[in-house]
Amino acid sequence: MKHRLERVNELMRRELGELINREVSFDAALVTVQQVDITPDLKNAHVFVSVMGSPEQCHAVLAKLHASRKSLQHLLSKRVVLKYTPHLHFKLDETIERGTRIITLLEQIEIPPDEPLGQAEPEPDEK
Repeated sequence: MKHRLERVNELMRRELGELINREVSFDAALVTVQQVDITPDLKNAHVFVSVMGSPEQCHAVLAKLHASRKSLQHLLSKRVVLKYTPHLHFKLDETIERGTRIITLLEQIEIPPDEPLGQAEPEPDEK
Protein backbone atom coordinates (compact mmCIF):
# COMPACT_ATOMS: atom_id res chain seq x y z
CA MET A 1 0.00 0.00 0.00
CA LYS A 2 2.87 2.37 0.78
CA HIS A 3 4.32 2.05 -2.71
CA ARG A 4 0.94 2.84 -4.24
CA LEU A 5 0.70 6.02 -2.16
CA GLU A 6 4.18 7.07 -3.29
CA ARG A 7 3.21 6.54 -6.93
CA VAL A 8 0.01 8.56 -6.45
CA ASN A 9 2.03 11.37 -4.78
CA GLU A 10 4.43 11.49 -7.72
CA LEU A 11 1.62 11.42 -10.29
CA MET A 12 -0.22 14.22 -8.49
CA ARG A 13 3.00 16.28 -8.30
CA ARG A 14 3.61 16.00 -12.03
CA GLU A 15 0.03 16.70 -13.06
CA LEU A 16 -0.42 19.62 -10.66
CA GLY A 17 2.87 21.12 -11.83
CA GLU A 18 1.66 21.04 -15.43
CA LEU A 19 -1.80 22.37 -14.53
CA ILE A 20 -0.44 25.26 -12.47
CA ASN A 21 2.06 26.12 -15.18
CA ARG A 22 -0.65 26.15 -17.86
CA GLU A 23 -3.72 27.50 -16.03
CA VAL A 24 -2.44 30.01 -13.45
CA SER A 25 -0.25 33.00 -14.26
CA PHE A 26 1.89 34.70 -11.63
CA ASP A 27 3.51 38.13 -11.52
CA ALA A 28 7.28 37.73 -11.96
CA ALA A 29 7.59 34.68 -9.71
CA LEU A 30 8.85 31.21 -10.50
CA VAL A 31 6.53 28.62 -8.94
CA THR A 32 7.43 24.94 -8.68
CA VAL A 33 5.49 22.06 -7.14
CA GLN A 34 8.10 20.36 -4.96
CA GLN A 35 6.10 17.64 -3.24
CA VAL A 36 2.59 16.31 -2.77
CA ASP A 37 1.63 14.39 0.36
CA ILE A 38 -1.72 12.70 0.00
CA THR A 39 -3.47 11.17 2.99
CA PRO A 40 -3.98 7.39 2.97
CA ASP A 41 -7.75 7.81 2.47
CA LEU A 42 -7.01 9.90 -0.68
CA LYS A 43 -9.29 12.73 0.46
CA ASN A 44 -6.71 15.44 1.25
CA ALA A 45 -3.49 16.42 -0.47
CA HIS A 46 -0.88 18.80 0.92
CA VAL A 47 0.84 20.49 -2.01
CA PHE A 48 4.23 22.05 -1.20
CA VAL A 49 5.18 24.79 -3.65
CA SER A 50 8.47 26.62 -3.93
CA VAL A 51 8.40 30.28 -4.97
CA MET A 52 11.41 32.21 -6.21
CA GLY A 53 10.72 35.82 -5.30
CA SER A 54 10.17 38.23 -2.47
CA PRO A 55 8.04 37.34 0.59
CA GLU A 56 5.24 39.51 -0.81
CA GLN A 57 5.30 37.51 -4.04
CA CYS A 58 5.21 34.26 -2.03
CA HIS A 59 2.06 35.36 -0.22
CA ALA A 60 0.48 36.53 -3.50
CA VAL A 61 1.23 33.16 -5.13
CA LEU A 62 -0.32 31.23 -2.23
CA ALA A 63 -3.40 33.48 -2.30
CA LYS A 64 -3.79 32.95 -6.05
CA LEU A 65 -3.40 29.18 -5.68
CA HIS A 66 -6.01 29.08 -2.91
CA ALA A 67 -8.36 31.16 -5.07
CA SER A 68 -8.00 28.79 -8.03
CA ARG A 69 -8.13 25.61 -5.93
CA LYS A 70 -11.58 24.52 -7.13
CA SER A 71 -10.76 24.84 -10.80
CA LEU A 72 -7.45 23.04 -10.30
CA GLN A 73 -9.24 20.21 -8.47
CA HIS A 74 -11.78 19.95 -11.29
CA LEU A 75 -9.08 19.79 -13.97
CA LEU A 76 -7.08 17.34 -11.88
CA SER A 77 -10.09 15.03 -11.55
CA LYS A 78 -10.23 14.78 -15.35
CA ARG A 79 -6.53 13.96 -15.66
CA VAL A 80 -6.07 11.63 -12.66
CA VAL A 81 -8.77 9.04 -12.07
CA LEU A 82 -9.10 8.20 -8.37
CA LYS A 83 -12.00 7.13 -6.22
CA TYR A 84 -11.95 10.58 -4.59
CA THR A 85 -10.47 13.76 -5.94
CA PRO A 86 -8.38 15.04 -3.05
CA HIS A 87 -9.01 18.43 -1.45
CA LEU A 88 -5.89 20.50 -2.20
CA HIS A 89 -4.09 22.36 0.60
CA PHE A 90 -1.29 24.60 -0.70
CA LYS A 91 1.71 25.24 1.54
CA LEU A 92 4.96 27.08 1.04
CA ASP A 93 8.00 24.80 0.83
CA GLU A 94 10.87 26.41 2.72
CA THR A 95 13.40 23.58 2.55
CA ILE A 96 15.64 25.38 0.04
CA GLU A 97 15.86 28.50 2.20
CA ARG A 98 16.44 26.38 5.31
CA GLY A 99 19.22 24.46 3.54
CA THR A 100 21.02 27.60 2.39
CA ARG A 101 20.75 29.03 5.92
CA ILE A 102 22.33 25.88 7.38
CA ILE A 103 25.14 26.01 4.80
CA THR A 104 25.93 29.64 5.64
CA LEU A 105 25.94 28.81 9.36
CA LEU A 106 28.32 25.92 8.77
CA GLU A 107 30.62 28.16 6.74
CA GLN A 108 30.74 30.66 9.60
CA ILE A 109 32.00 28.10 12.10
CA GLU A 110 35.76 28.38 12.53
CA ILE A 111 37.28 24.93 12.49
CA PRO A 112 40.96 24.79 13.55
CA PRO A 113 43.15 23.38 10.80
CA ASP A 114 44.42 19.84 11.23
CA GLU A 115 48.04 19.20 12.05
CA PRO A 116 50.08 18.71 8.86
CA LEU A 117 51.16 15.14 8.21
CA GLY A 118 54.88 15.87 7.99
CA GLN A 119 55.12 17.48 11.45
CA ALA A 120 54.06 14.56 13.62
CA GLU A 121 55.99 13.87 16.83
CA PRO A 122 58.98 11.60 16.28
CA GLU A 123 58.65 8.10 17.67
CA PRO A 124 61.23 6.97 20.26
CA ASP A 125 63.76 4.44 19.01
CA GLU A 126 63.39 1.00 20.51
CA LYS A 127 66.79 -0.72 20.48
